[in-house]
Amino acid sequence: MLVDTAAPPKRTLSPAGRRRVAGLLLLLPALVALTLFFVLPLLSIIVDSVTDPEPGLGNYASLFTDGYTLRVLGRTLLVALVVTVAGVMLAYPYAYMMTLAGPSVRAVMVTVVLVPFWTSMLARNFAWMVLMQDGGVVQGVFGLVGLGDVTLLGTTTAVTISMTQVLLPFMVLPMFSVMQQIDRRLTLAGQSLGASRFSSFRKVYFPLSLPGVAAGASLVFVLALGFYVTPALLGSPQSSMIAQVISVRTRDLLDFGGGGAMGVFMLVVTLAVLAASRRLTGPGGAAGAAHVIVGGNER
Repeated sequence: MLVDTAAPPKRTLSPAGRRRVAGLLLLLPALVALTLFFVLPLLSIIVDSVTDPEPGLGNYASLFTDGYTLRVLGRTLLVALVVTVAGVMLAYPYAYMMTLAGPSVRAVMVTVVLVPFWTSMLARNFAWMVLMQDGGVVQGVFGLVGLGDVTLLGTTTAVTISMTQVLLPFMVLPMFSVMQQIDRRLTLAGQSLGASRFSSFRKVYFPLSLPGVAAGASLVFVLALGFYVTPALLGSPQSSMIAQVISVRTRDLLDFGGGGAMGVFMLVVTLAVLAASRRLTGPGGAAGAAHVIVGGNER
């Protein structure tokens, strides 16, 4: 009886398999860095939130039972919402005008949007402090229109105004990216079928621009939730936001469990907002826009 002692043939990867392995190797350093500097610290925060000072969900329960924490959470969510709505109202017409402008004017408008990225956030906040201080430019303008000595510095209003200005570019750029891809002949086609210019814009152009609005709004809302420098400089201890409270709890009070619970709660809110934005800007969002257009034409 003969026994085949020949070695089995070596398996070779196909070109597609080699490209997949090469891609995974290229991703490996980023995955290691992400695990070390994000996943592991996040897991540590979650563990502290349910074990410090004692095991259980007491830290999370206090988020919804402690009056001060509830006020801070509500203030943070409200400020983020107001900043988002104000940003949409300011950014939408600006982004729309960018699509109508010629190349030279558009370049200038894009530069105006990008200038804040080249300026230190700390410098911008100090500039707002100078403008809003007692006897400053803003108070002088209010006096000219008969509003008297309105005090803004140290209030939630001052924080909201500054955050809106800081985050406005993050609203304009996603809107402009979506708007410039919309075929303007669609609105002209609507007008040729008897719709007015405003009706054509409302039923055709605006629904198609909603993915950009949703992307910009979700980005601004998420960034506004974690603002620390602006509320610390322009606000007051009575108008603290969530990032300031987390800093005080972990740095001064050494309440790592309570601070971790607040951080995890804000992370859950952030993920919920991003999931809603993905639903609006994904295939479902496009289908929704198409439904609005069809429904508007049917009516």
